[in-house]
Amino acid sequence: MSTPTGADTKTRTLLDFRNVEMTFPGGTVALRGVDLTVDRGEFVTVVGPSGCGKSTLLRIASGLETASDGEAIMSTDRIGYVFQDATLLPWRTVQDNVELLAELNWQTTAARRAKAAETIELVGLTGFEKHLPRQLSGGMRMRTSLARSLTLEPELFLFDEPFGALDEITRENLNDELIRLFTTTRFAGLFITHSVSEAVYLSTKVVVMSGRPGRIVEQFDVPFDMPRDPEIRYTGEFAQLVGEVSHALREGHH
Repeated sequence: MSTPTGADTKTRTLLDFRNVEMTFPGGTVALRGVDLTVDRGEFVTVVGPSGCGKSTLLRIASGLETASDGEAIMSTDRIGYVFQDATLLPWRTVQDNVELLAELNWQTTAARRAKAAETIELVGLTGFEKHLPRQLSGGMRMRTSLARSLTLEPELFLFDEPFGALDEITRENLNDELIRLFTTTRFAGLFITHSVSEAVYLSTKVVVMSGRPGRIVEQFDVPFDMPRDPEIRYTGEFAQLVGEVSHALREGHH
């Protein structure tokens, strides 16, 4: 049962899953006994095999699905959501796409234009305001999607494999960009990915899920300072942690 509550600036834990289970009509058990918290200042990434319920976890967190058992407690209503696809409206410019959520929240034209200009600058798209999505690269479309969610100043950001379809260099650049946004705007993050190295690089904590029904098999605290030095990717310590997470992933798959 999902229990969203109003925003409370004193609450440290923004997302609290307690023994969450998800059984779909037809009997498929997607999640079983999931305990997971995301606190302020944390960037938590979930890795697991395909079909283990990672996206279901996010959908419960966002309120798009209701858990069939257990509790999913949200302590904020300021939630940003970035999907696998940038989900931009093709007939709207970058500026108009970024303003969309603020528009749907009945913000005044002046307020949403100012906020959009601020977030467009934040994600490095200044100068592209009048471009349509088809005129942008995949990475720029994803930056537009990020800027759109940032207009609502989310306390908790949910990311459903947003960089999975991008080439390696673009993906690494956007990882660096996301860390910069995380350290400057201080949202908490829950991120889904298939890439173990991306998980370790982005996160303060990595959570490993088993094959279906998805349960948490191991958690790893990531000891590297924020913001991350991109060169950390090439160190022995980084490779060792990636190896440990990969091993837990393989073990949990059986």
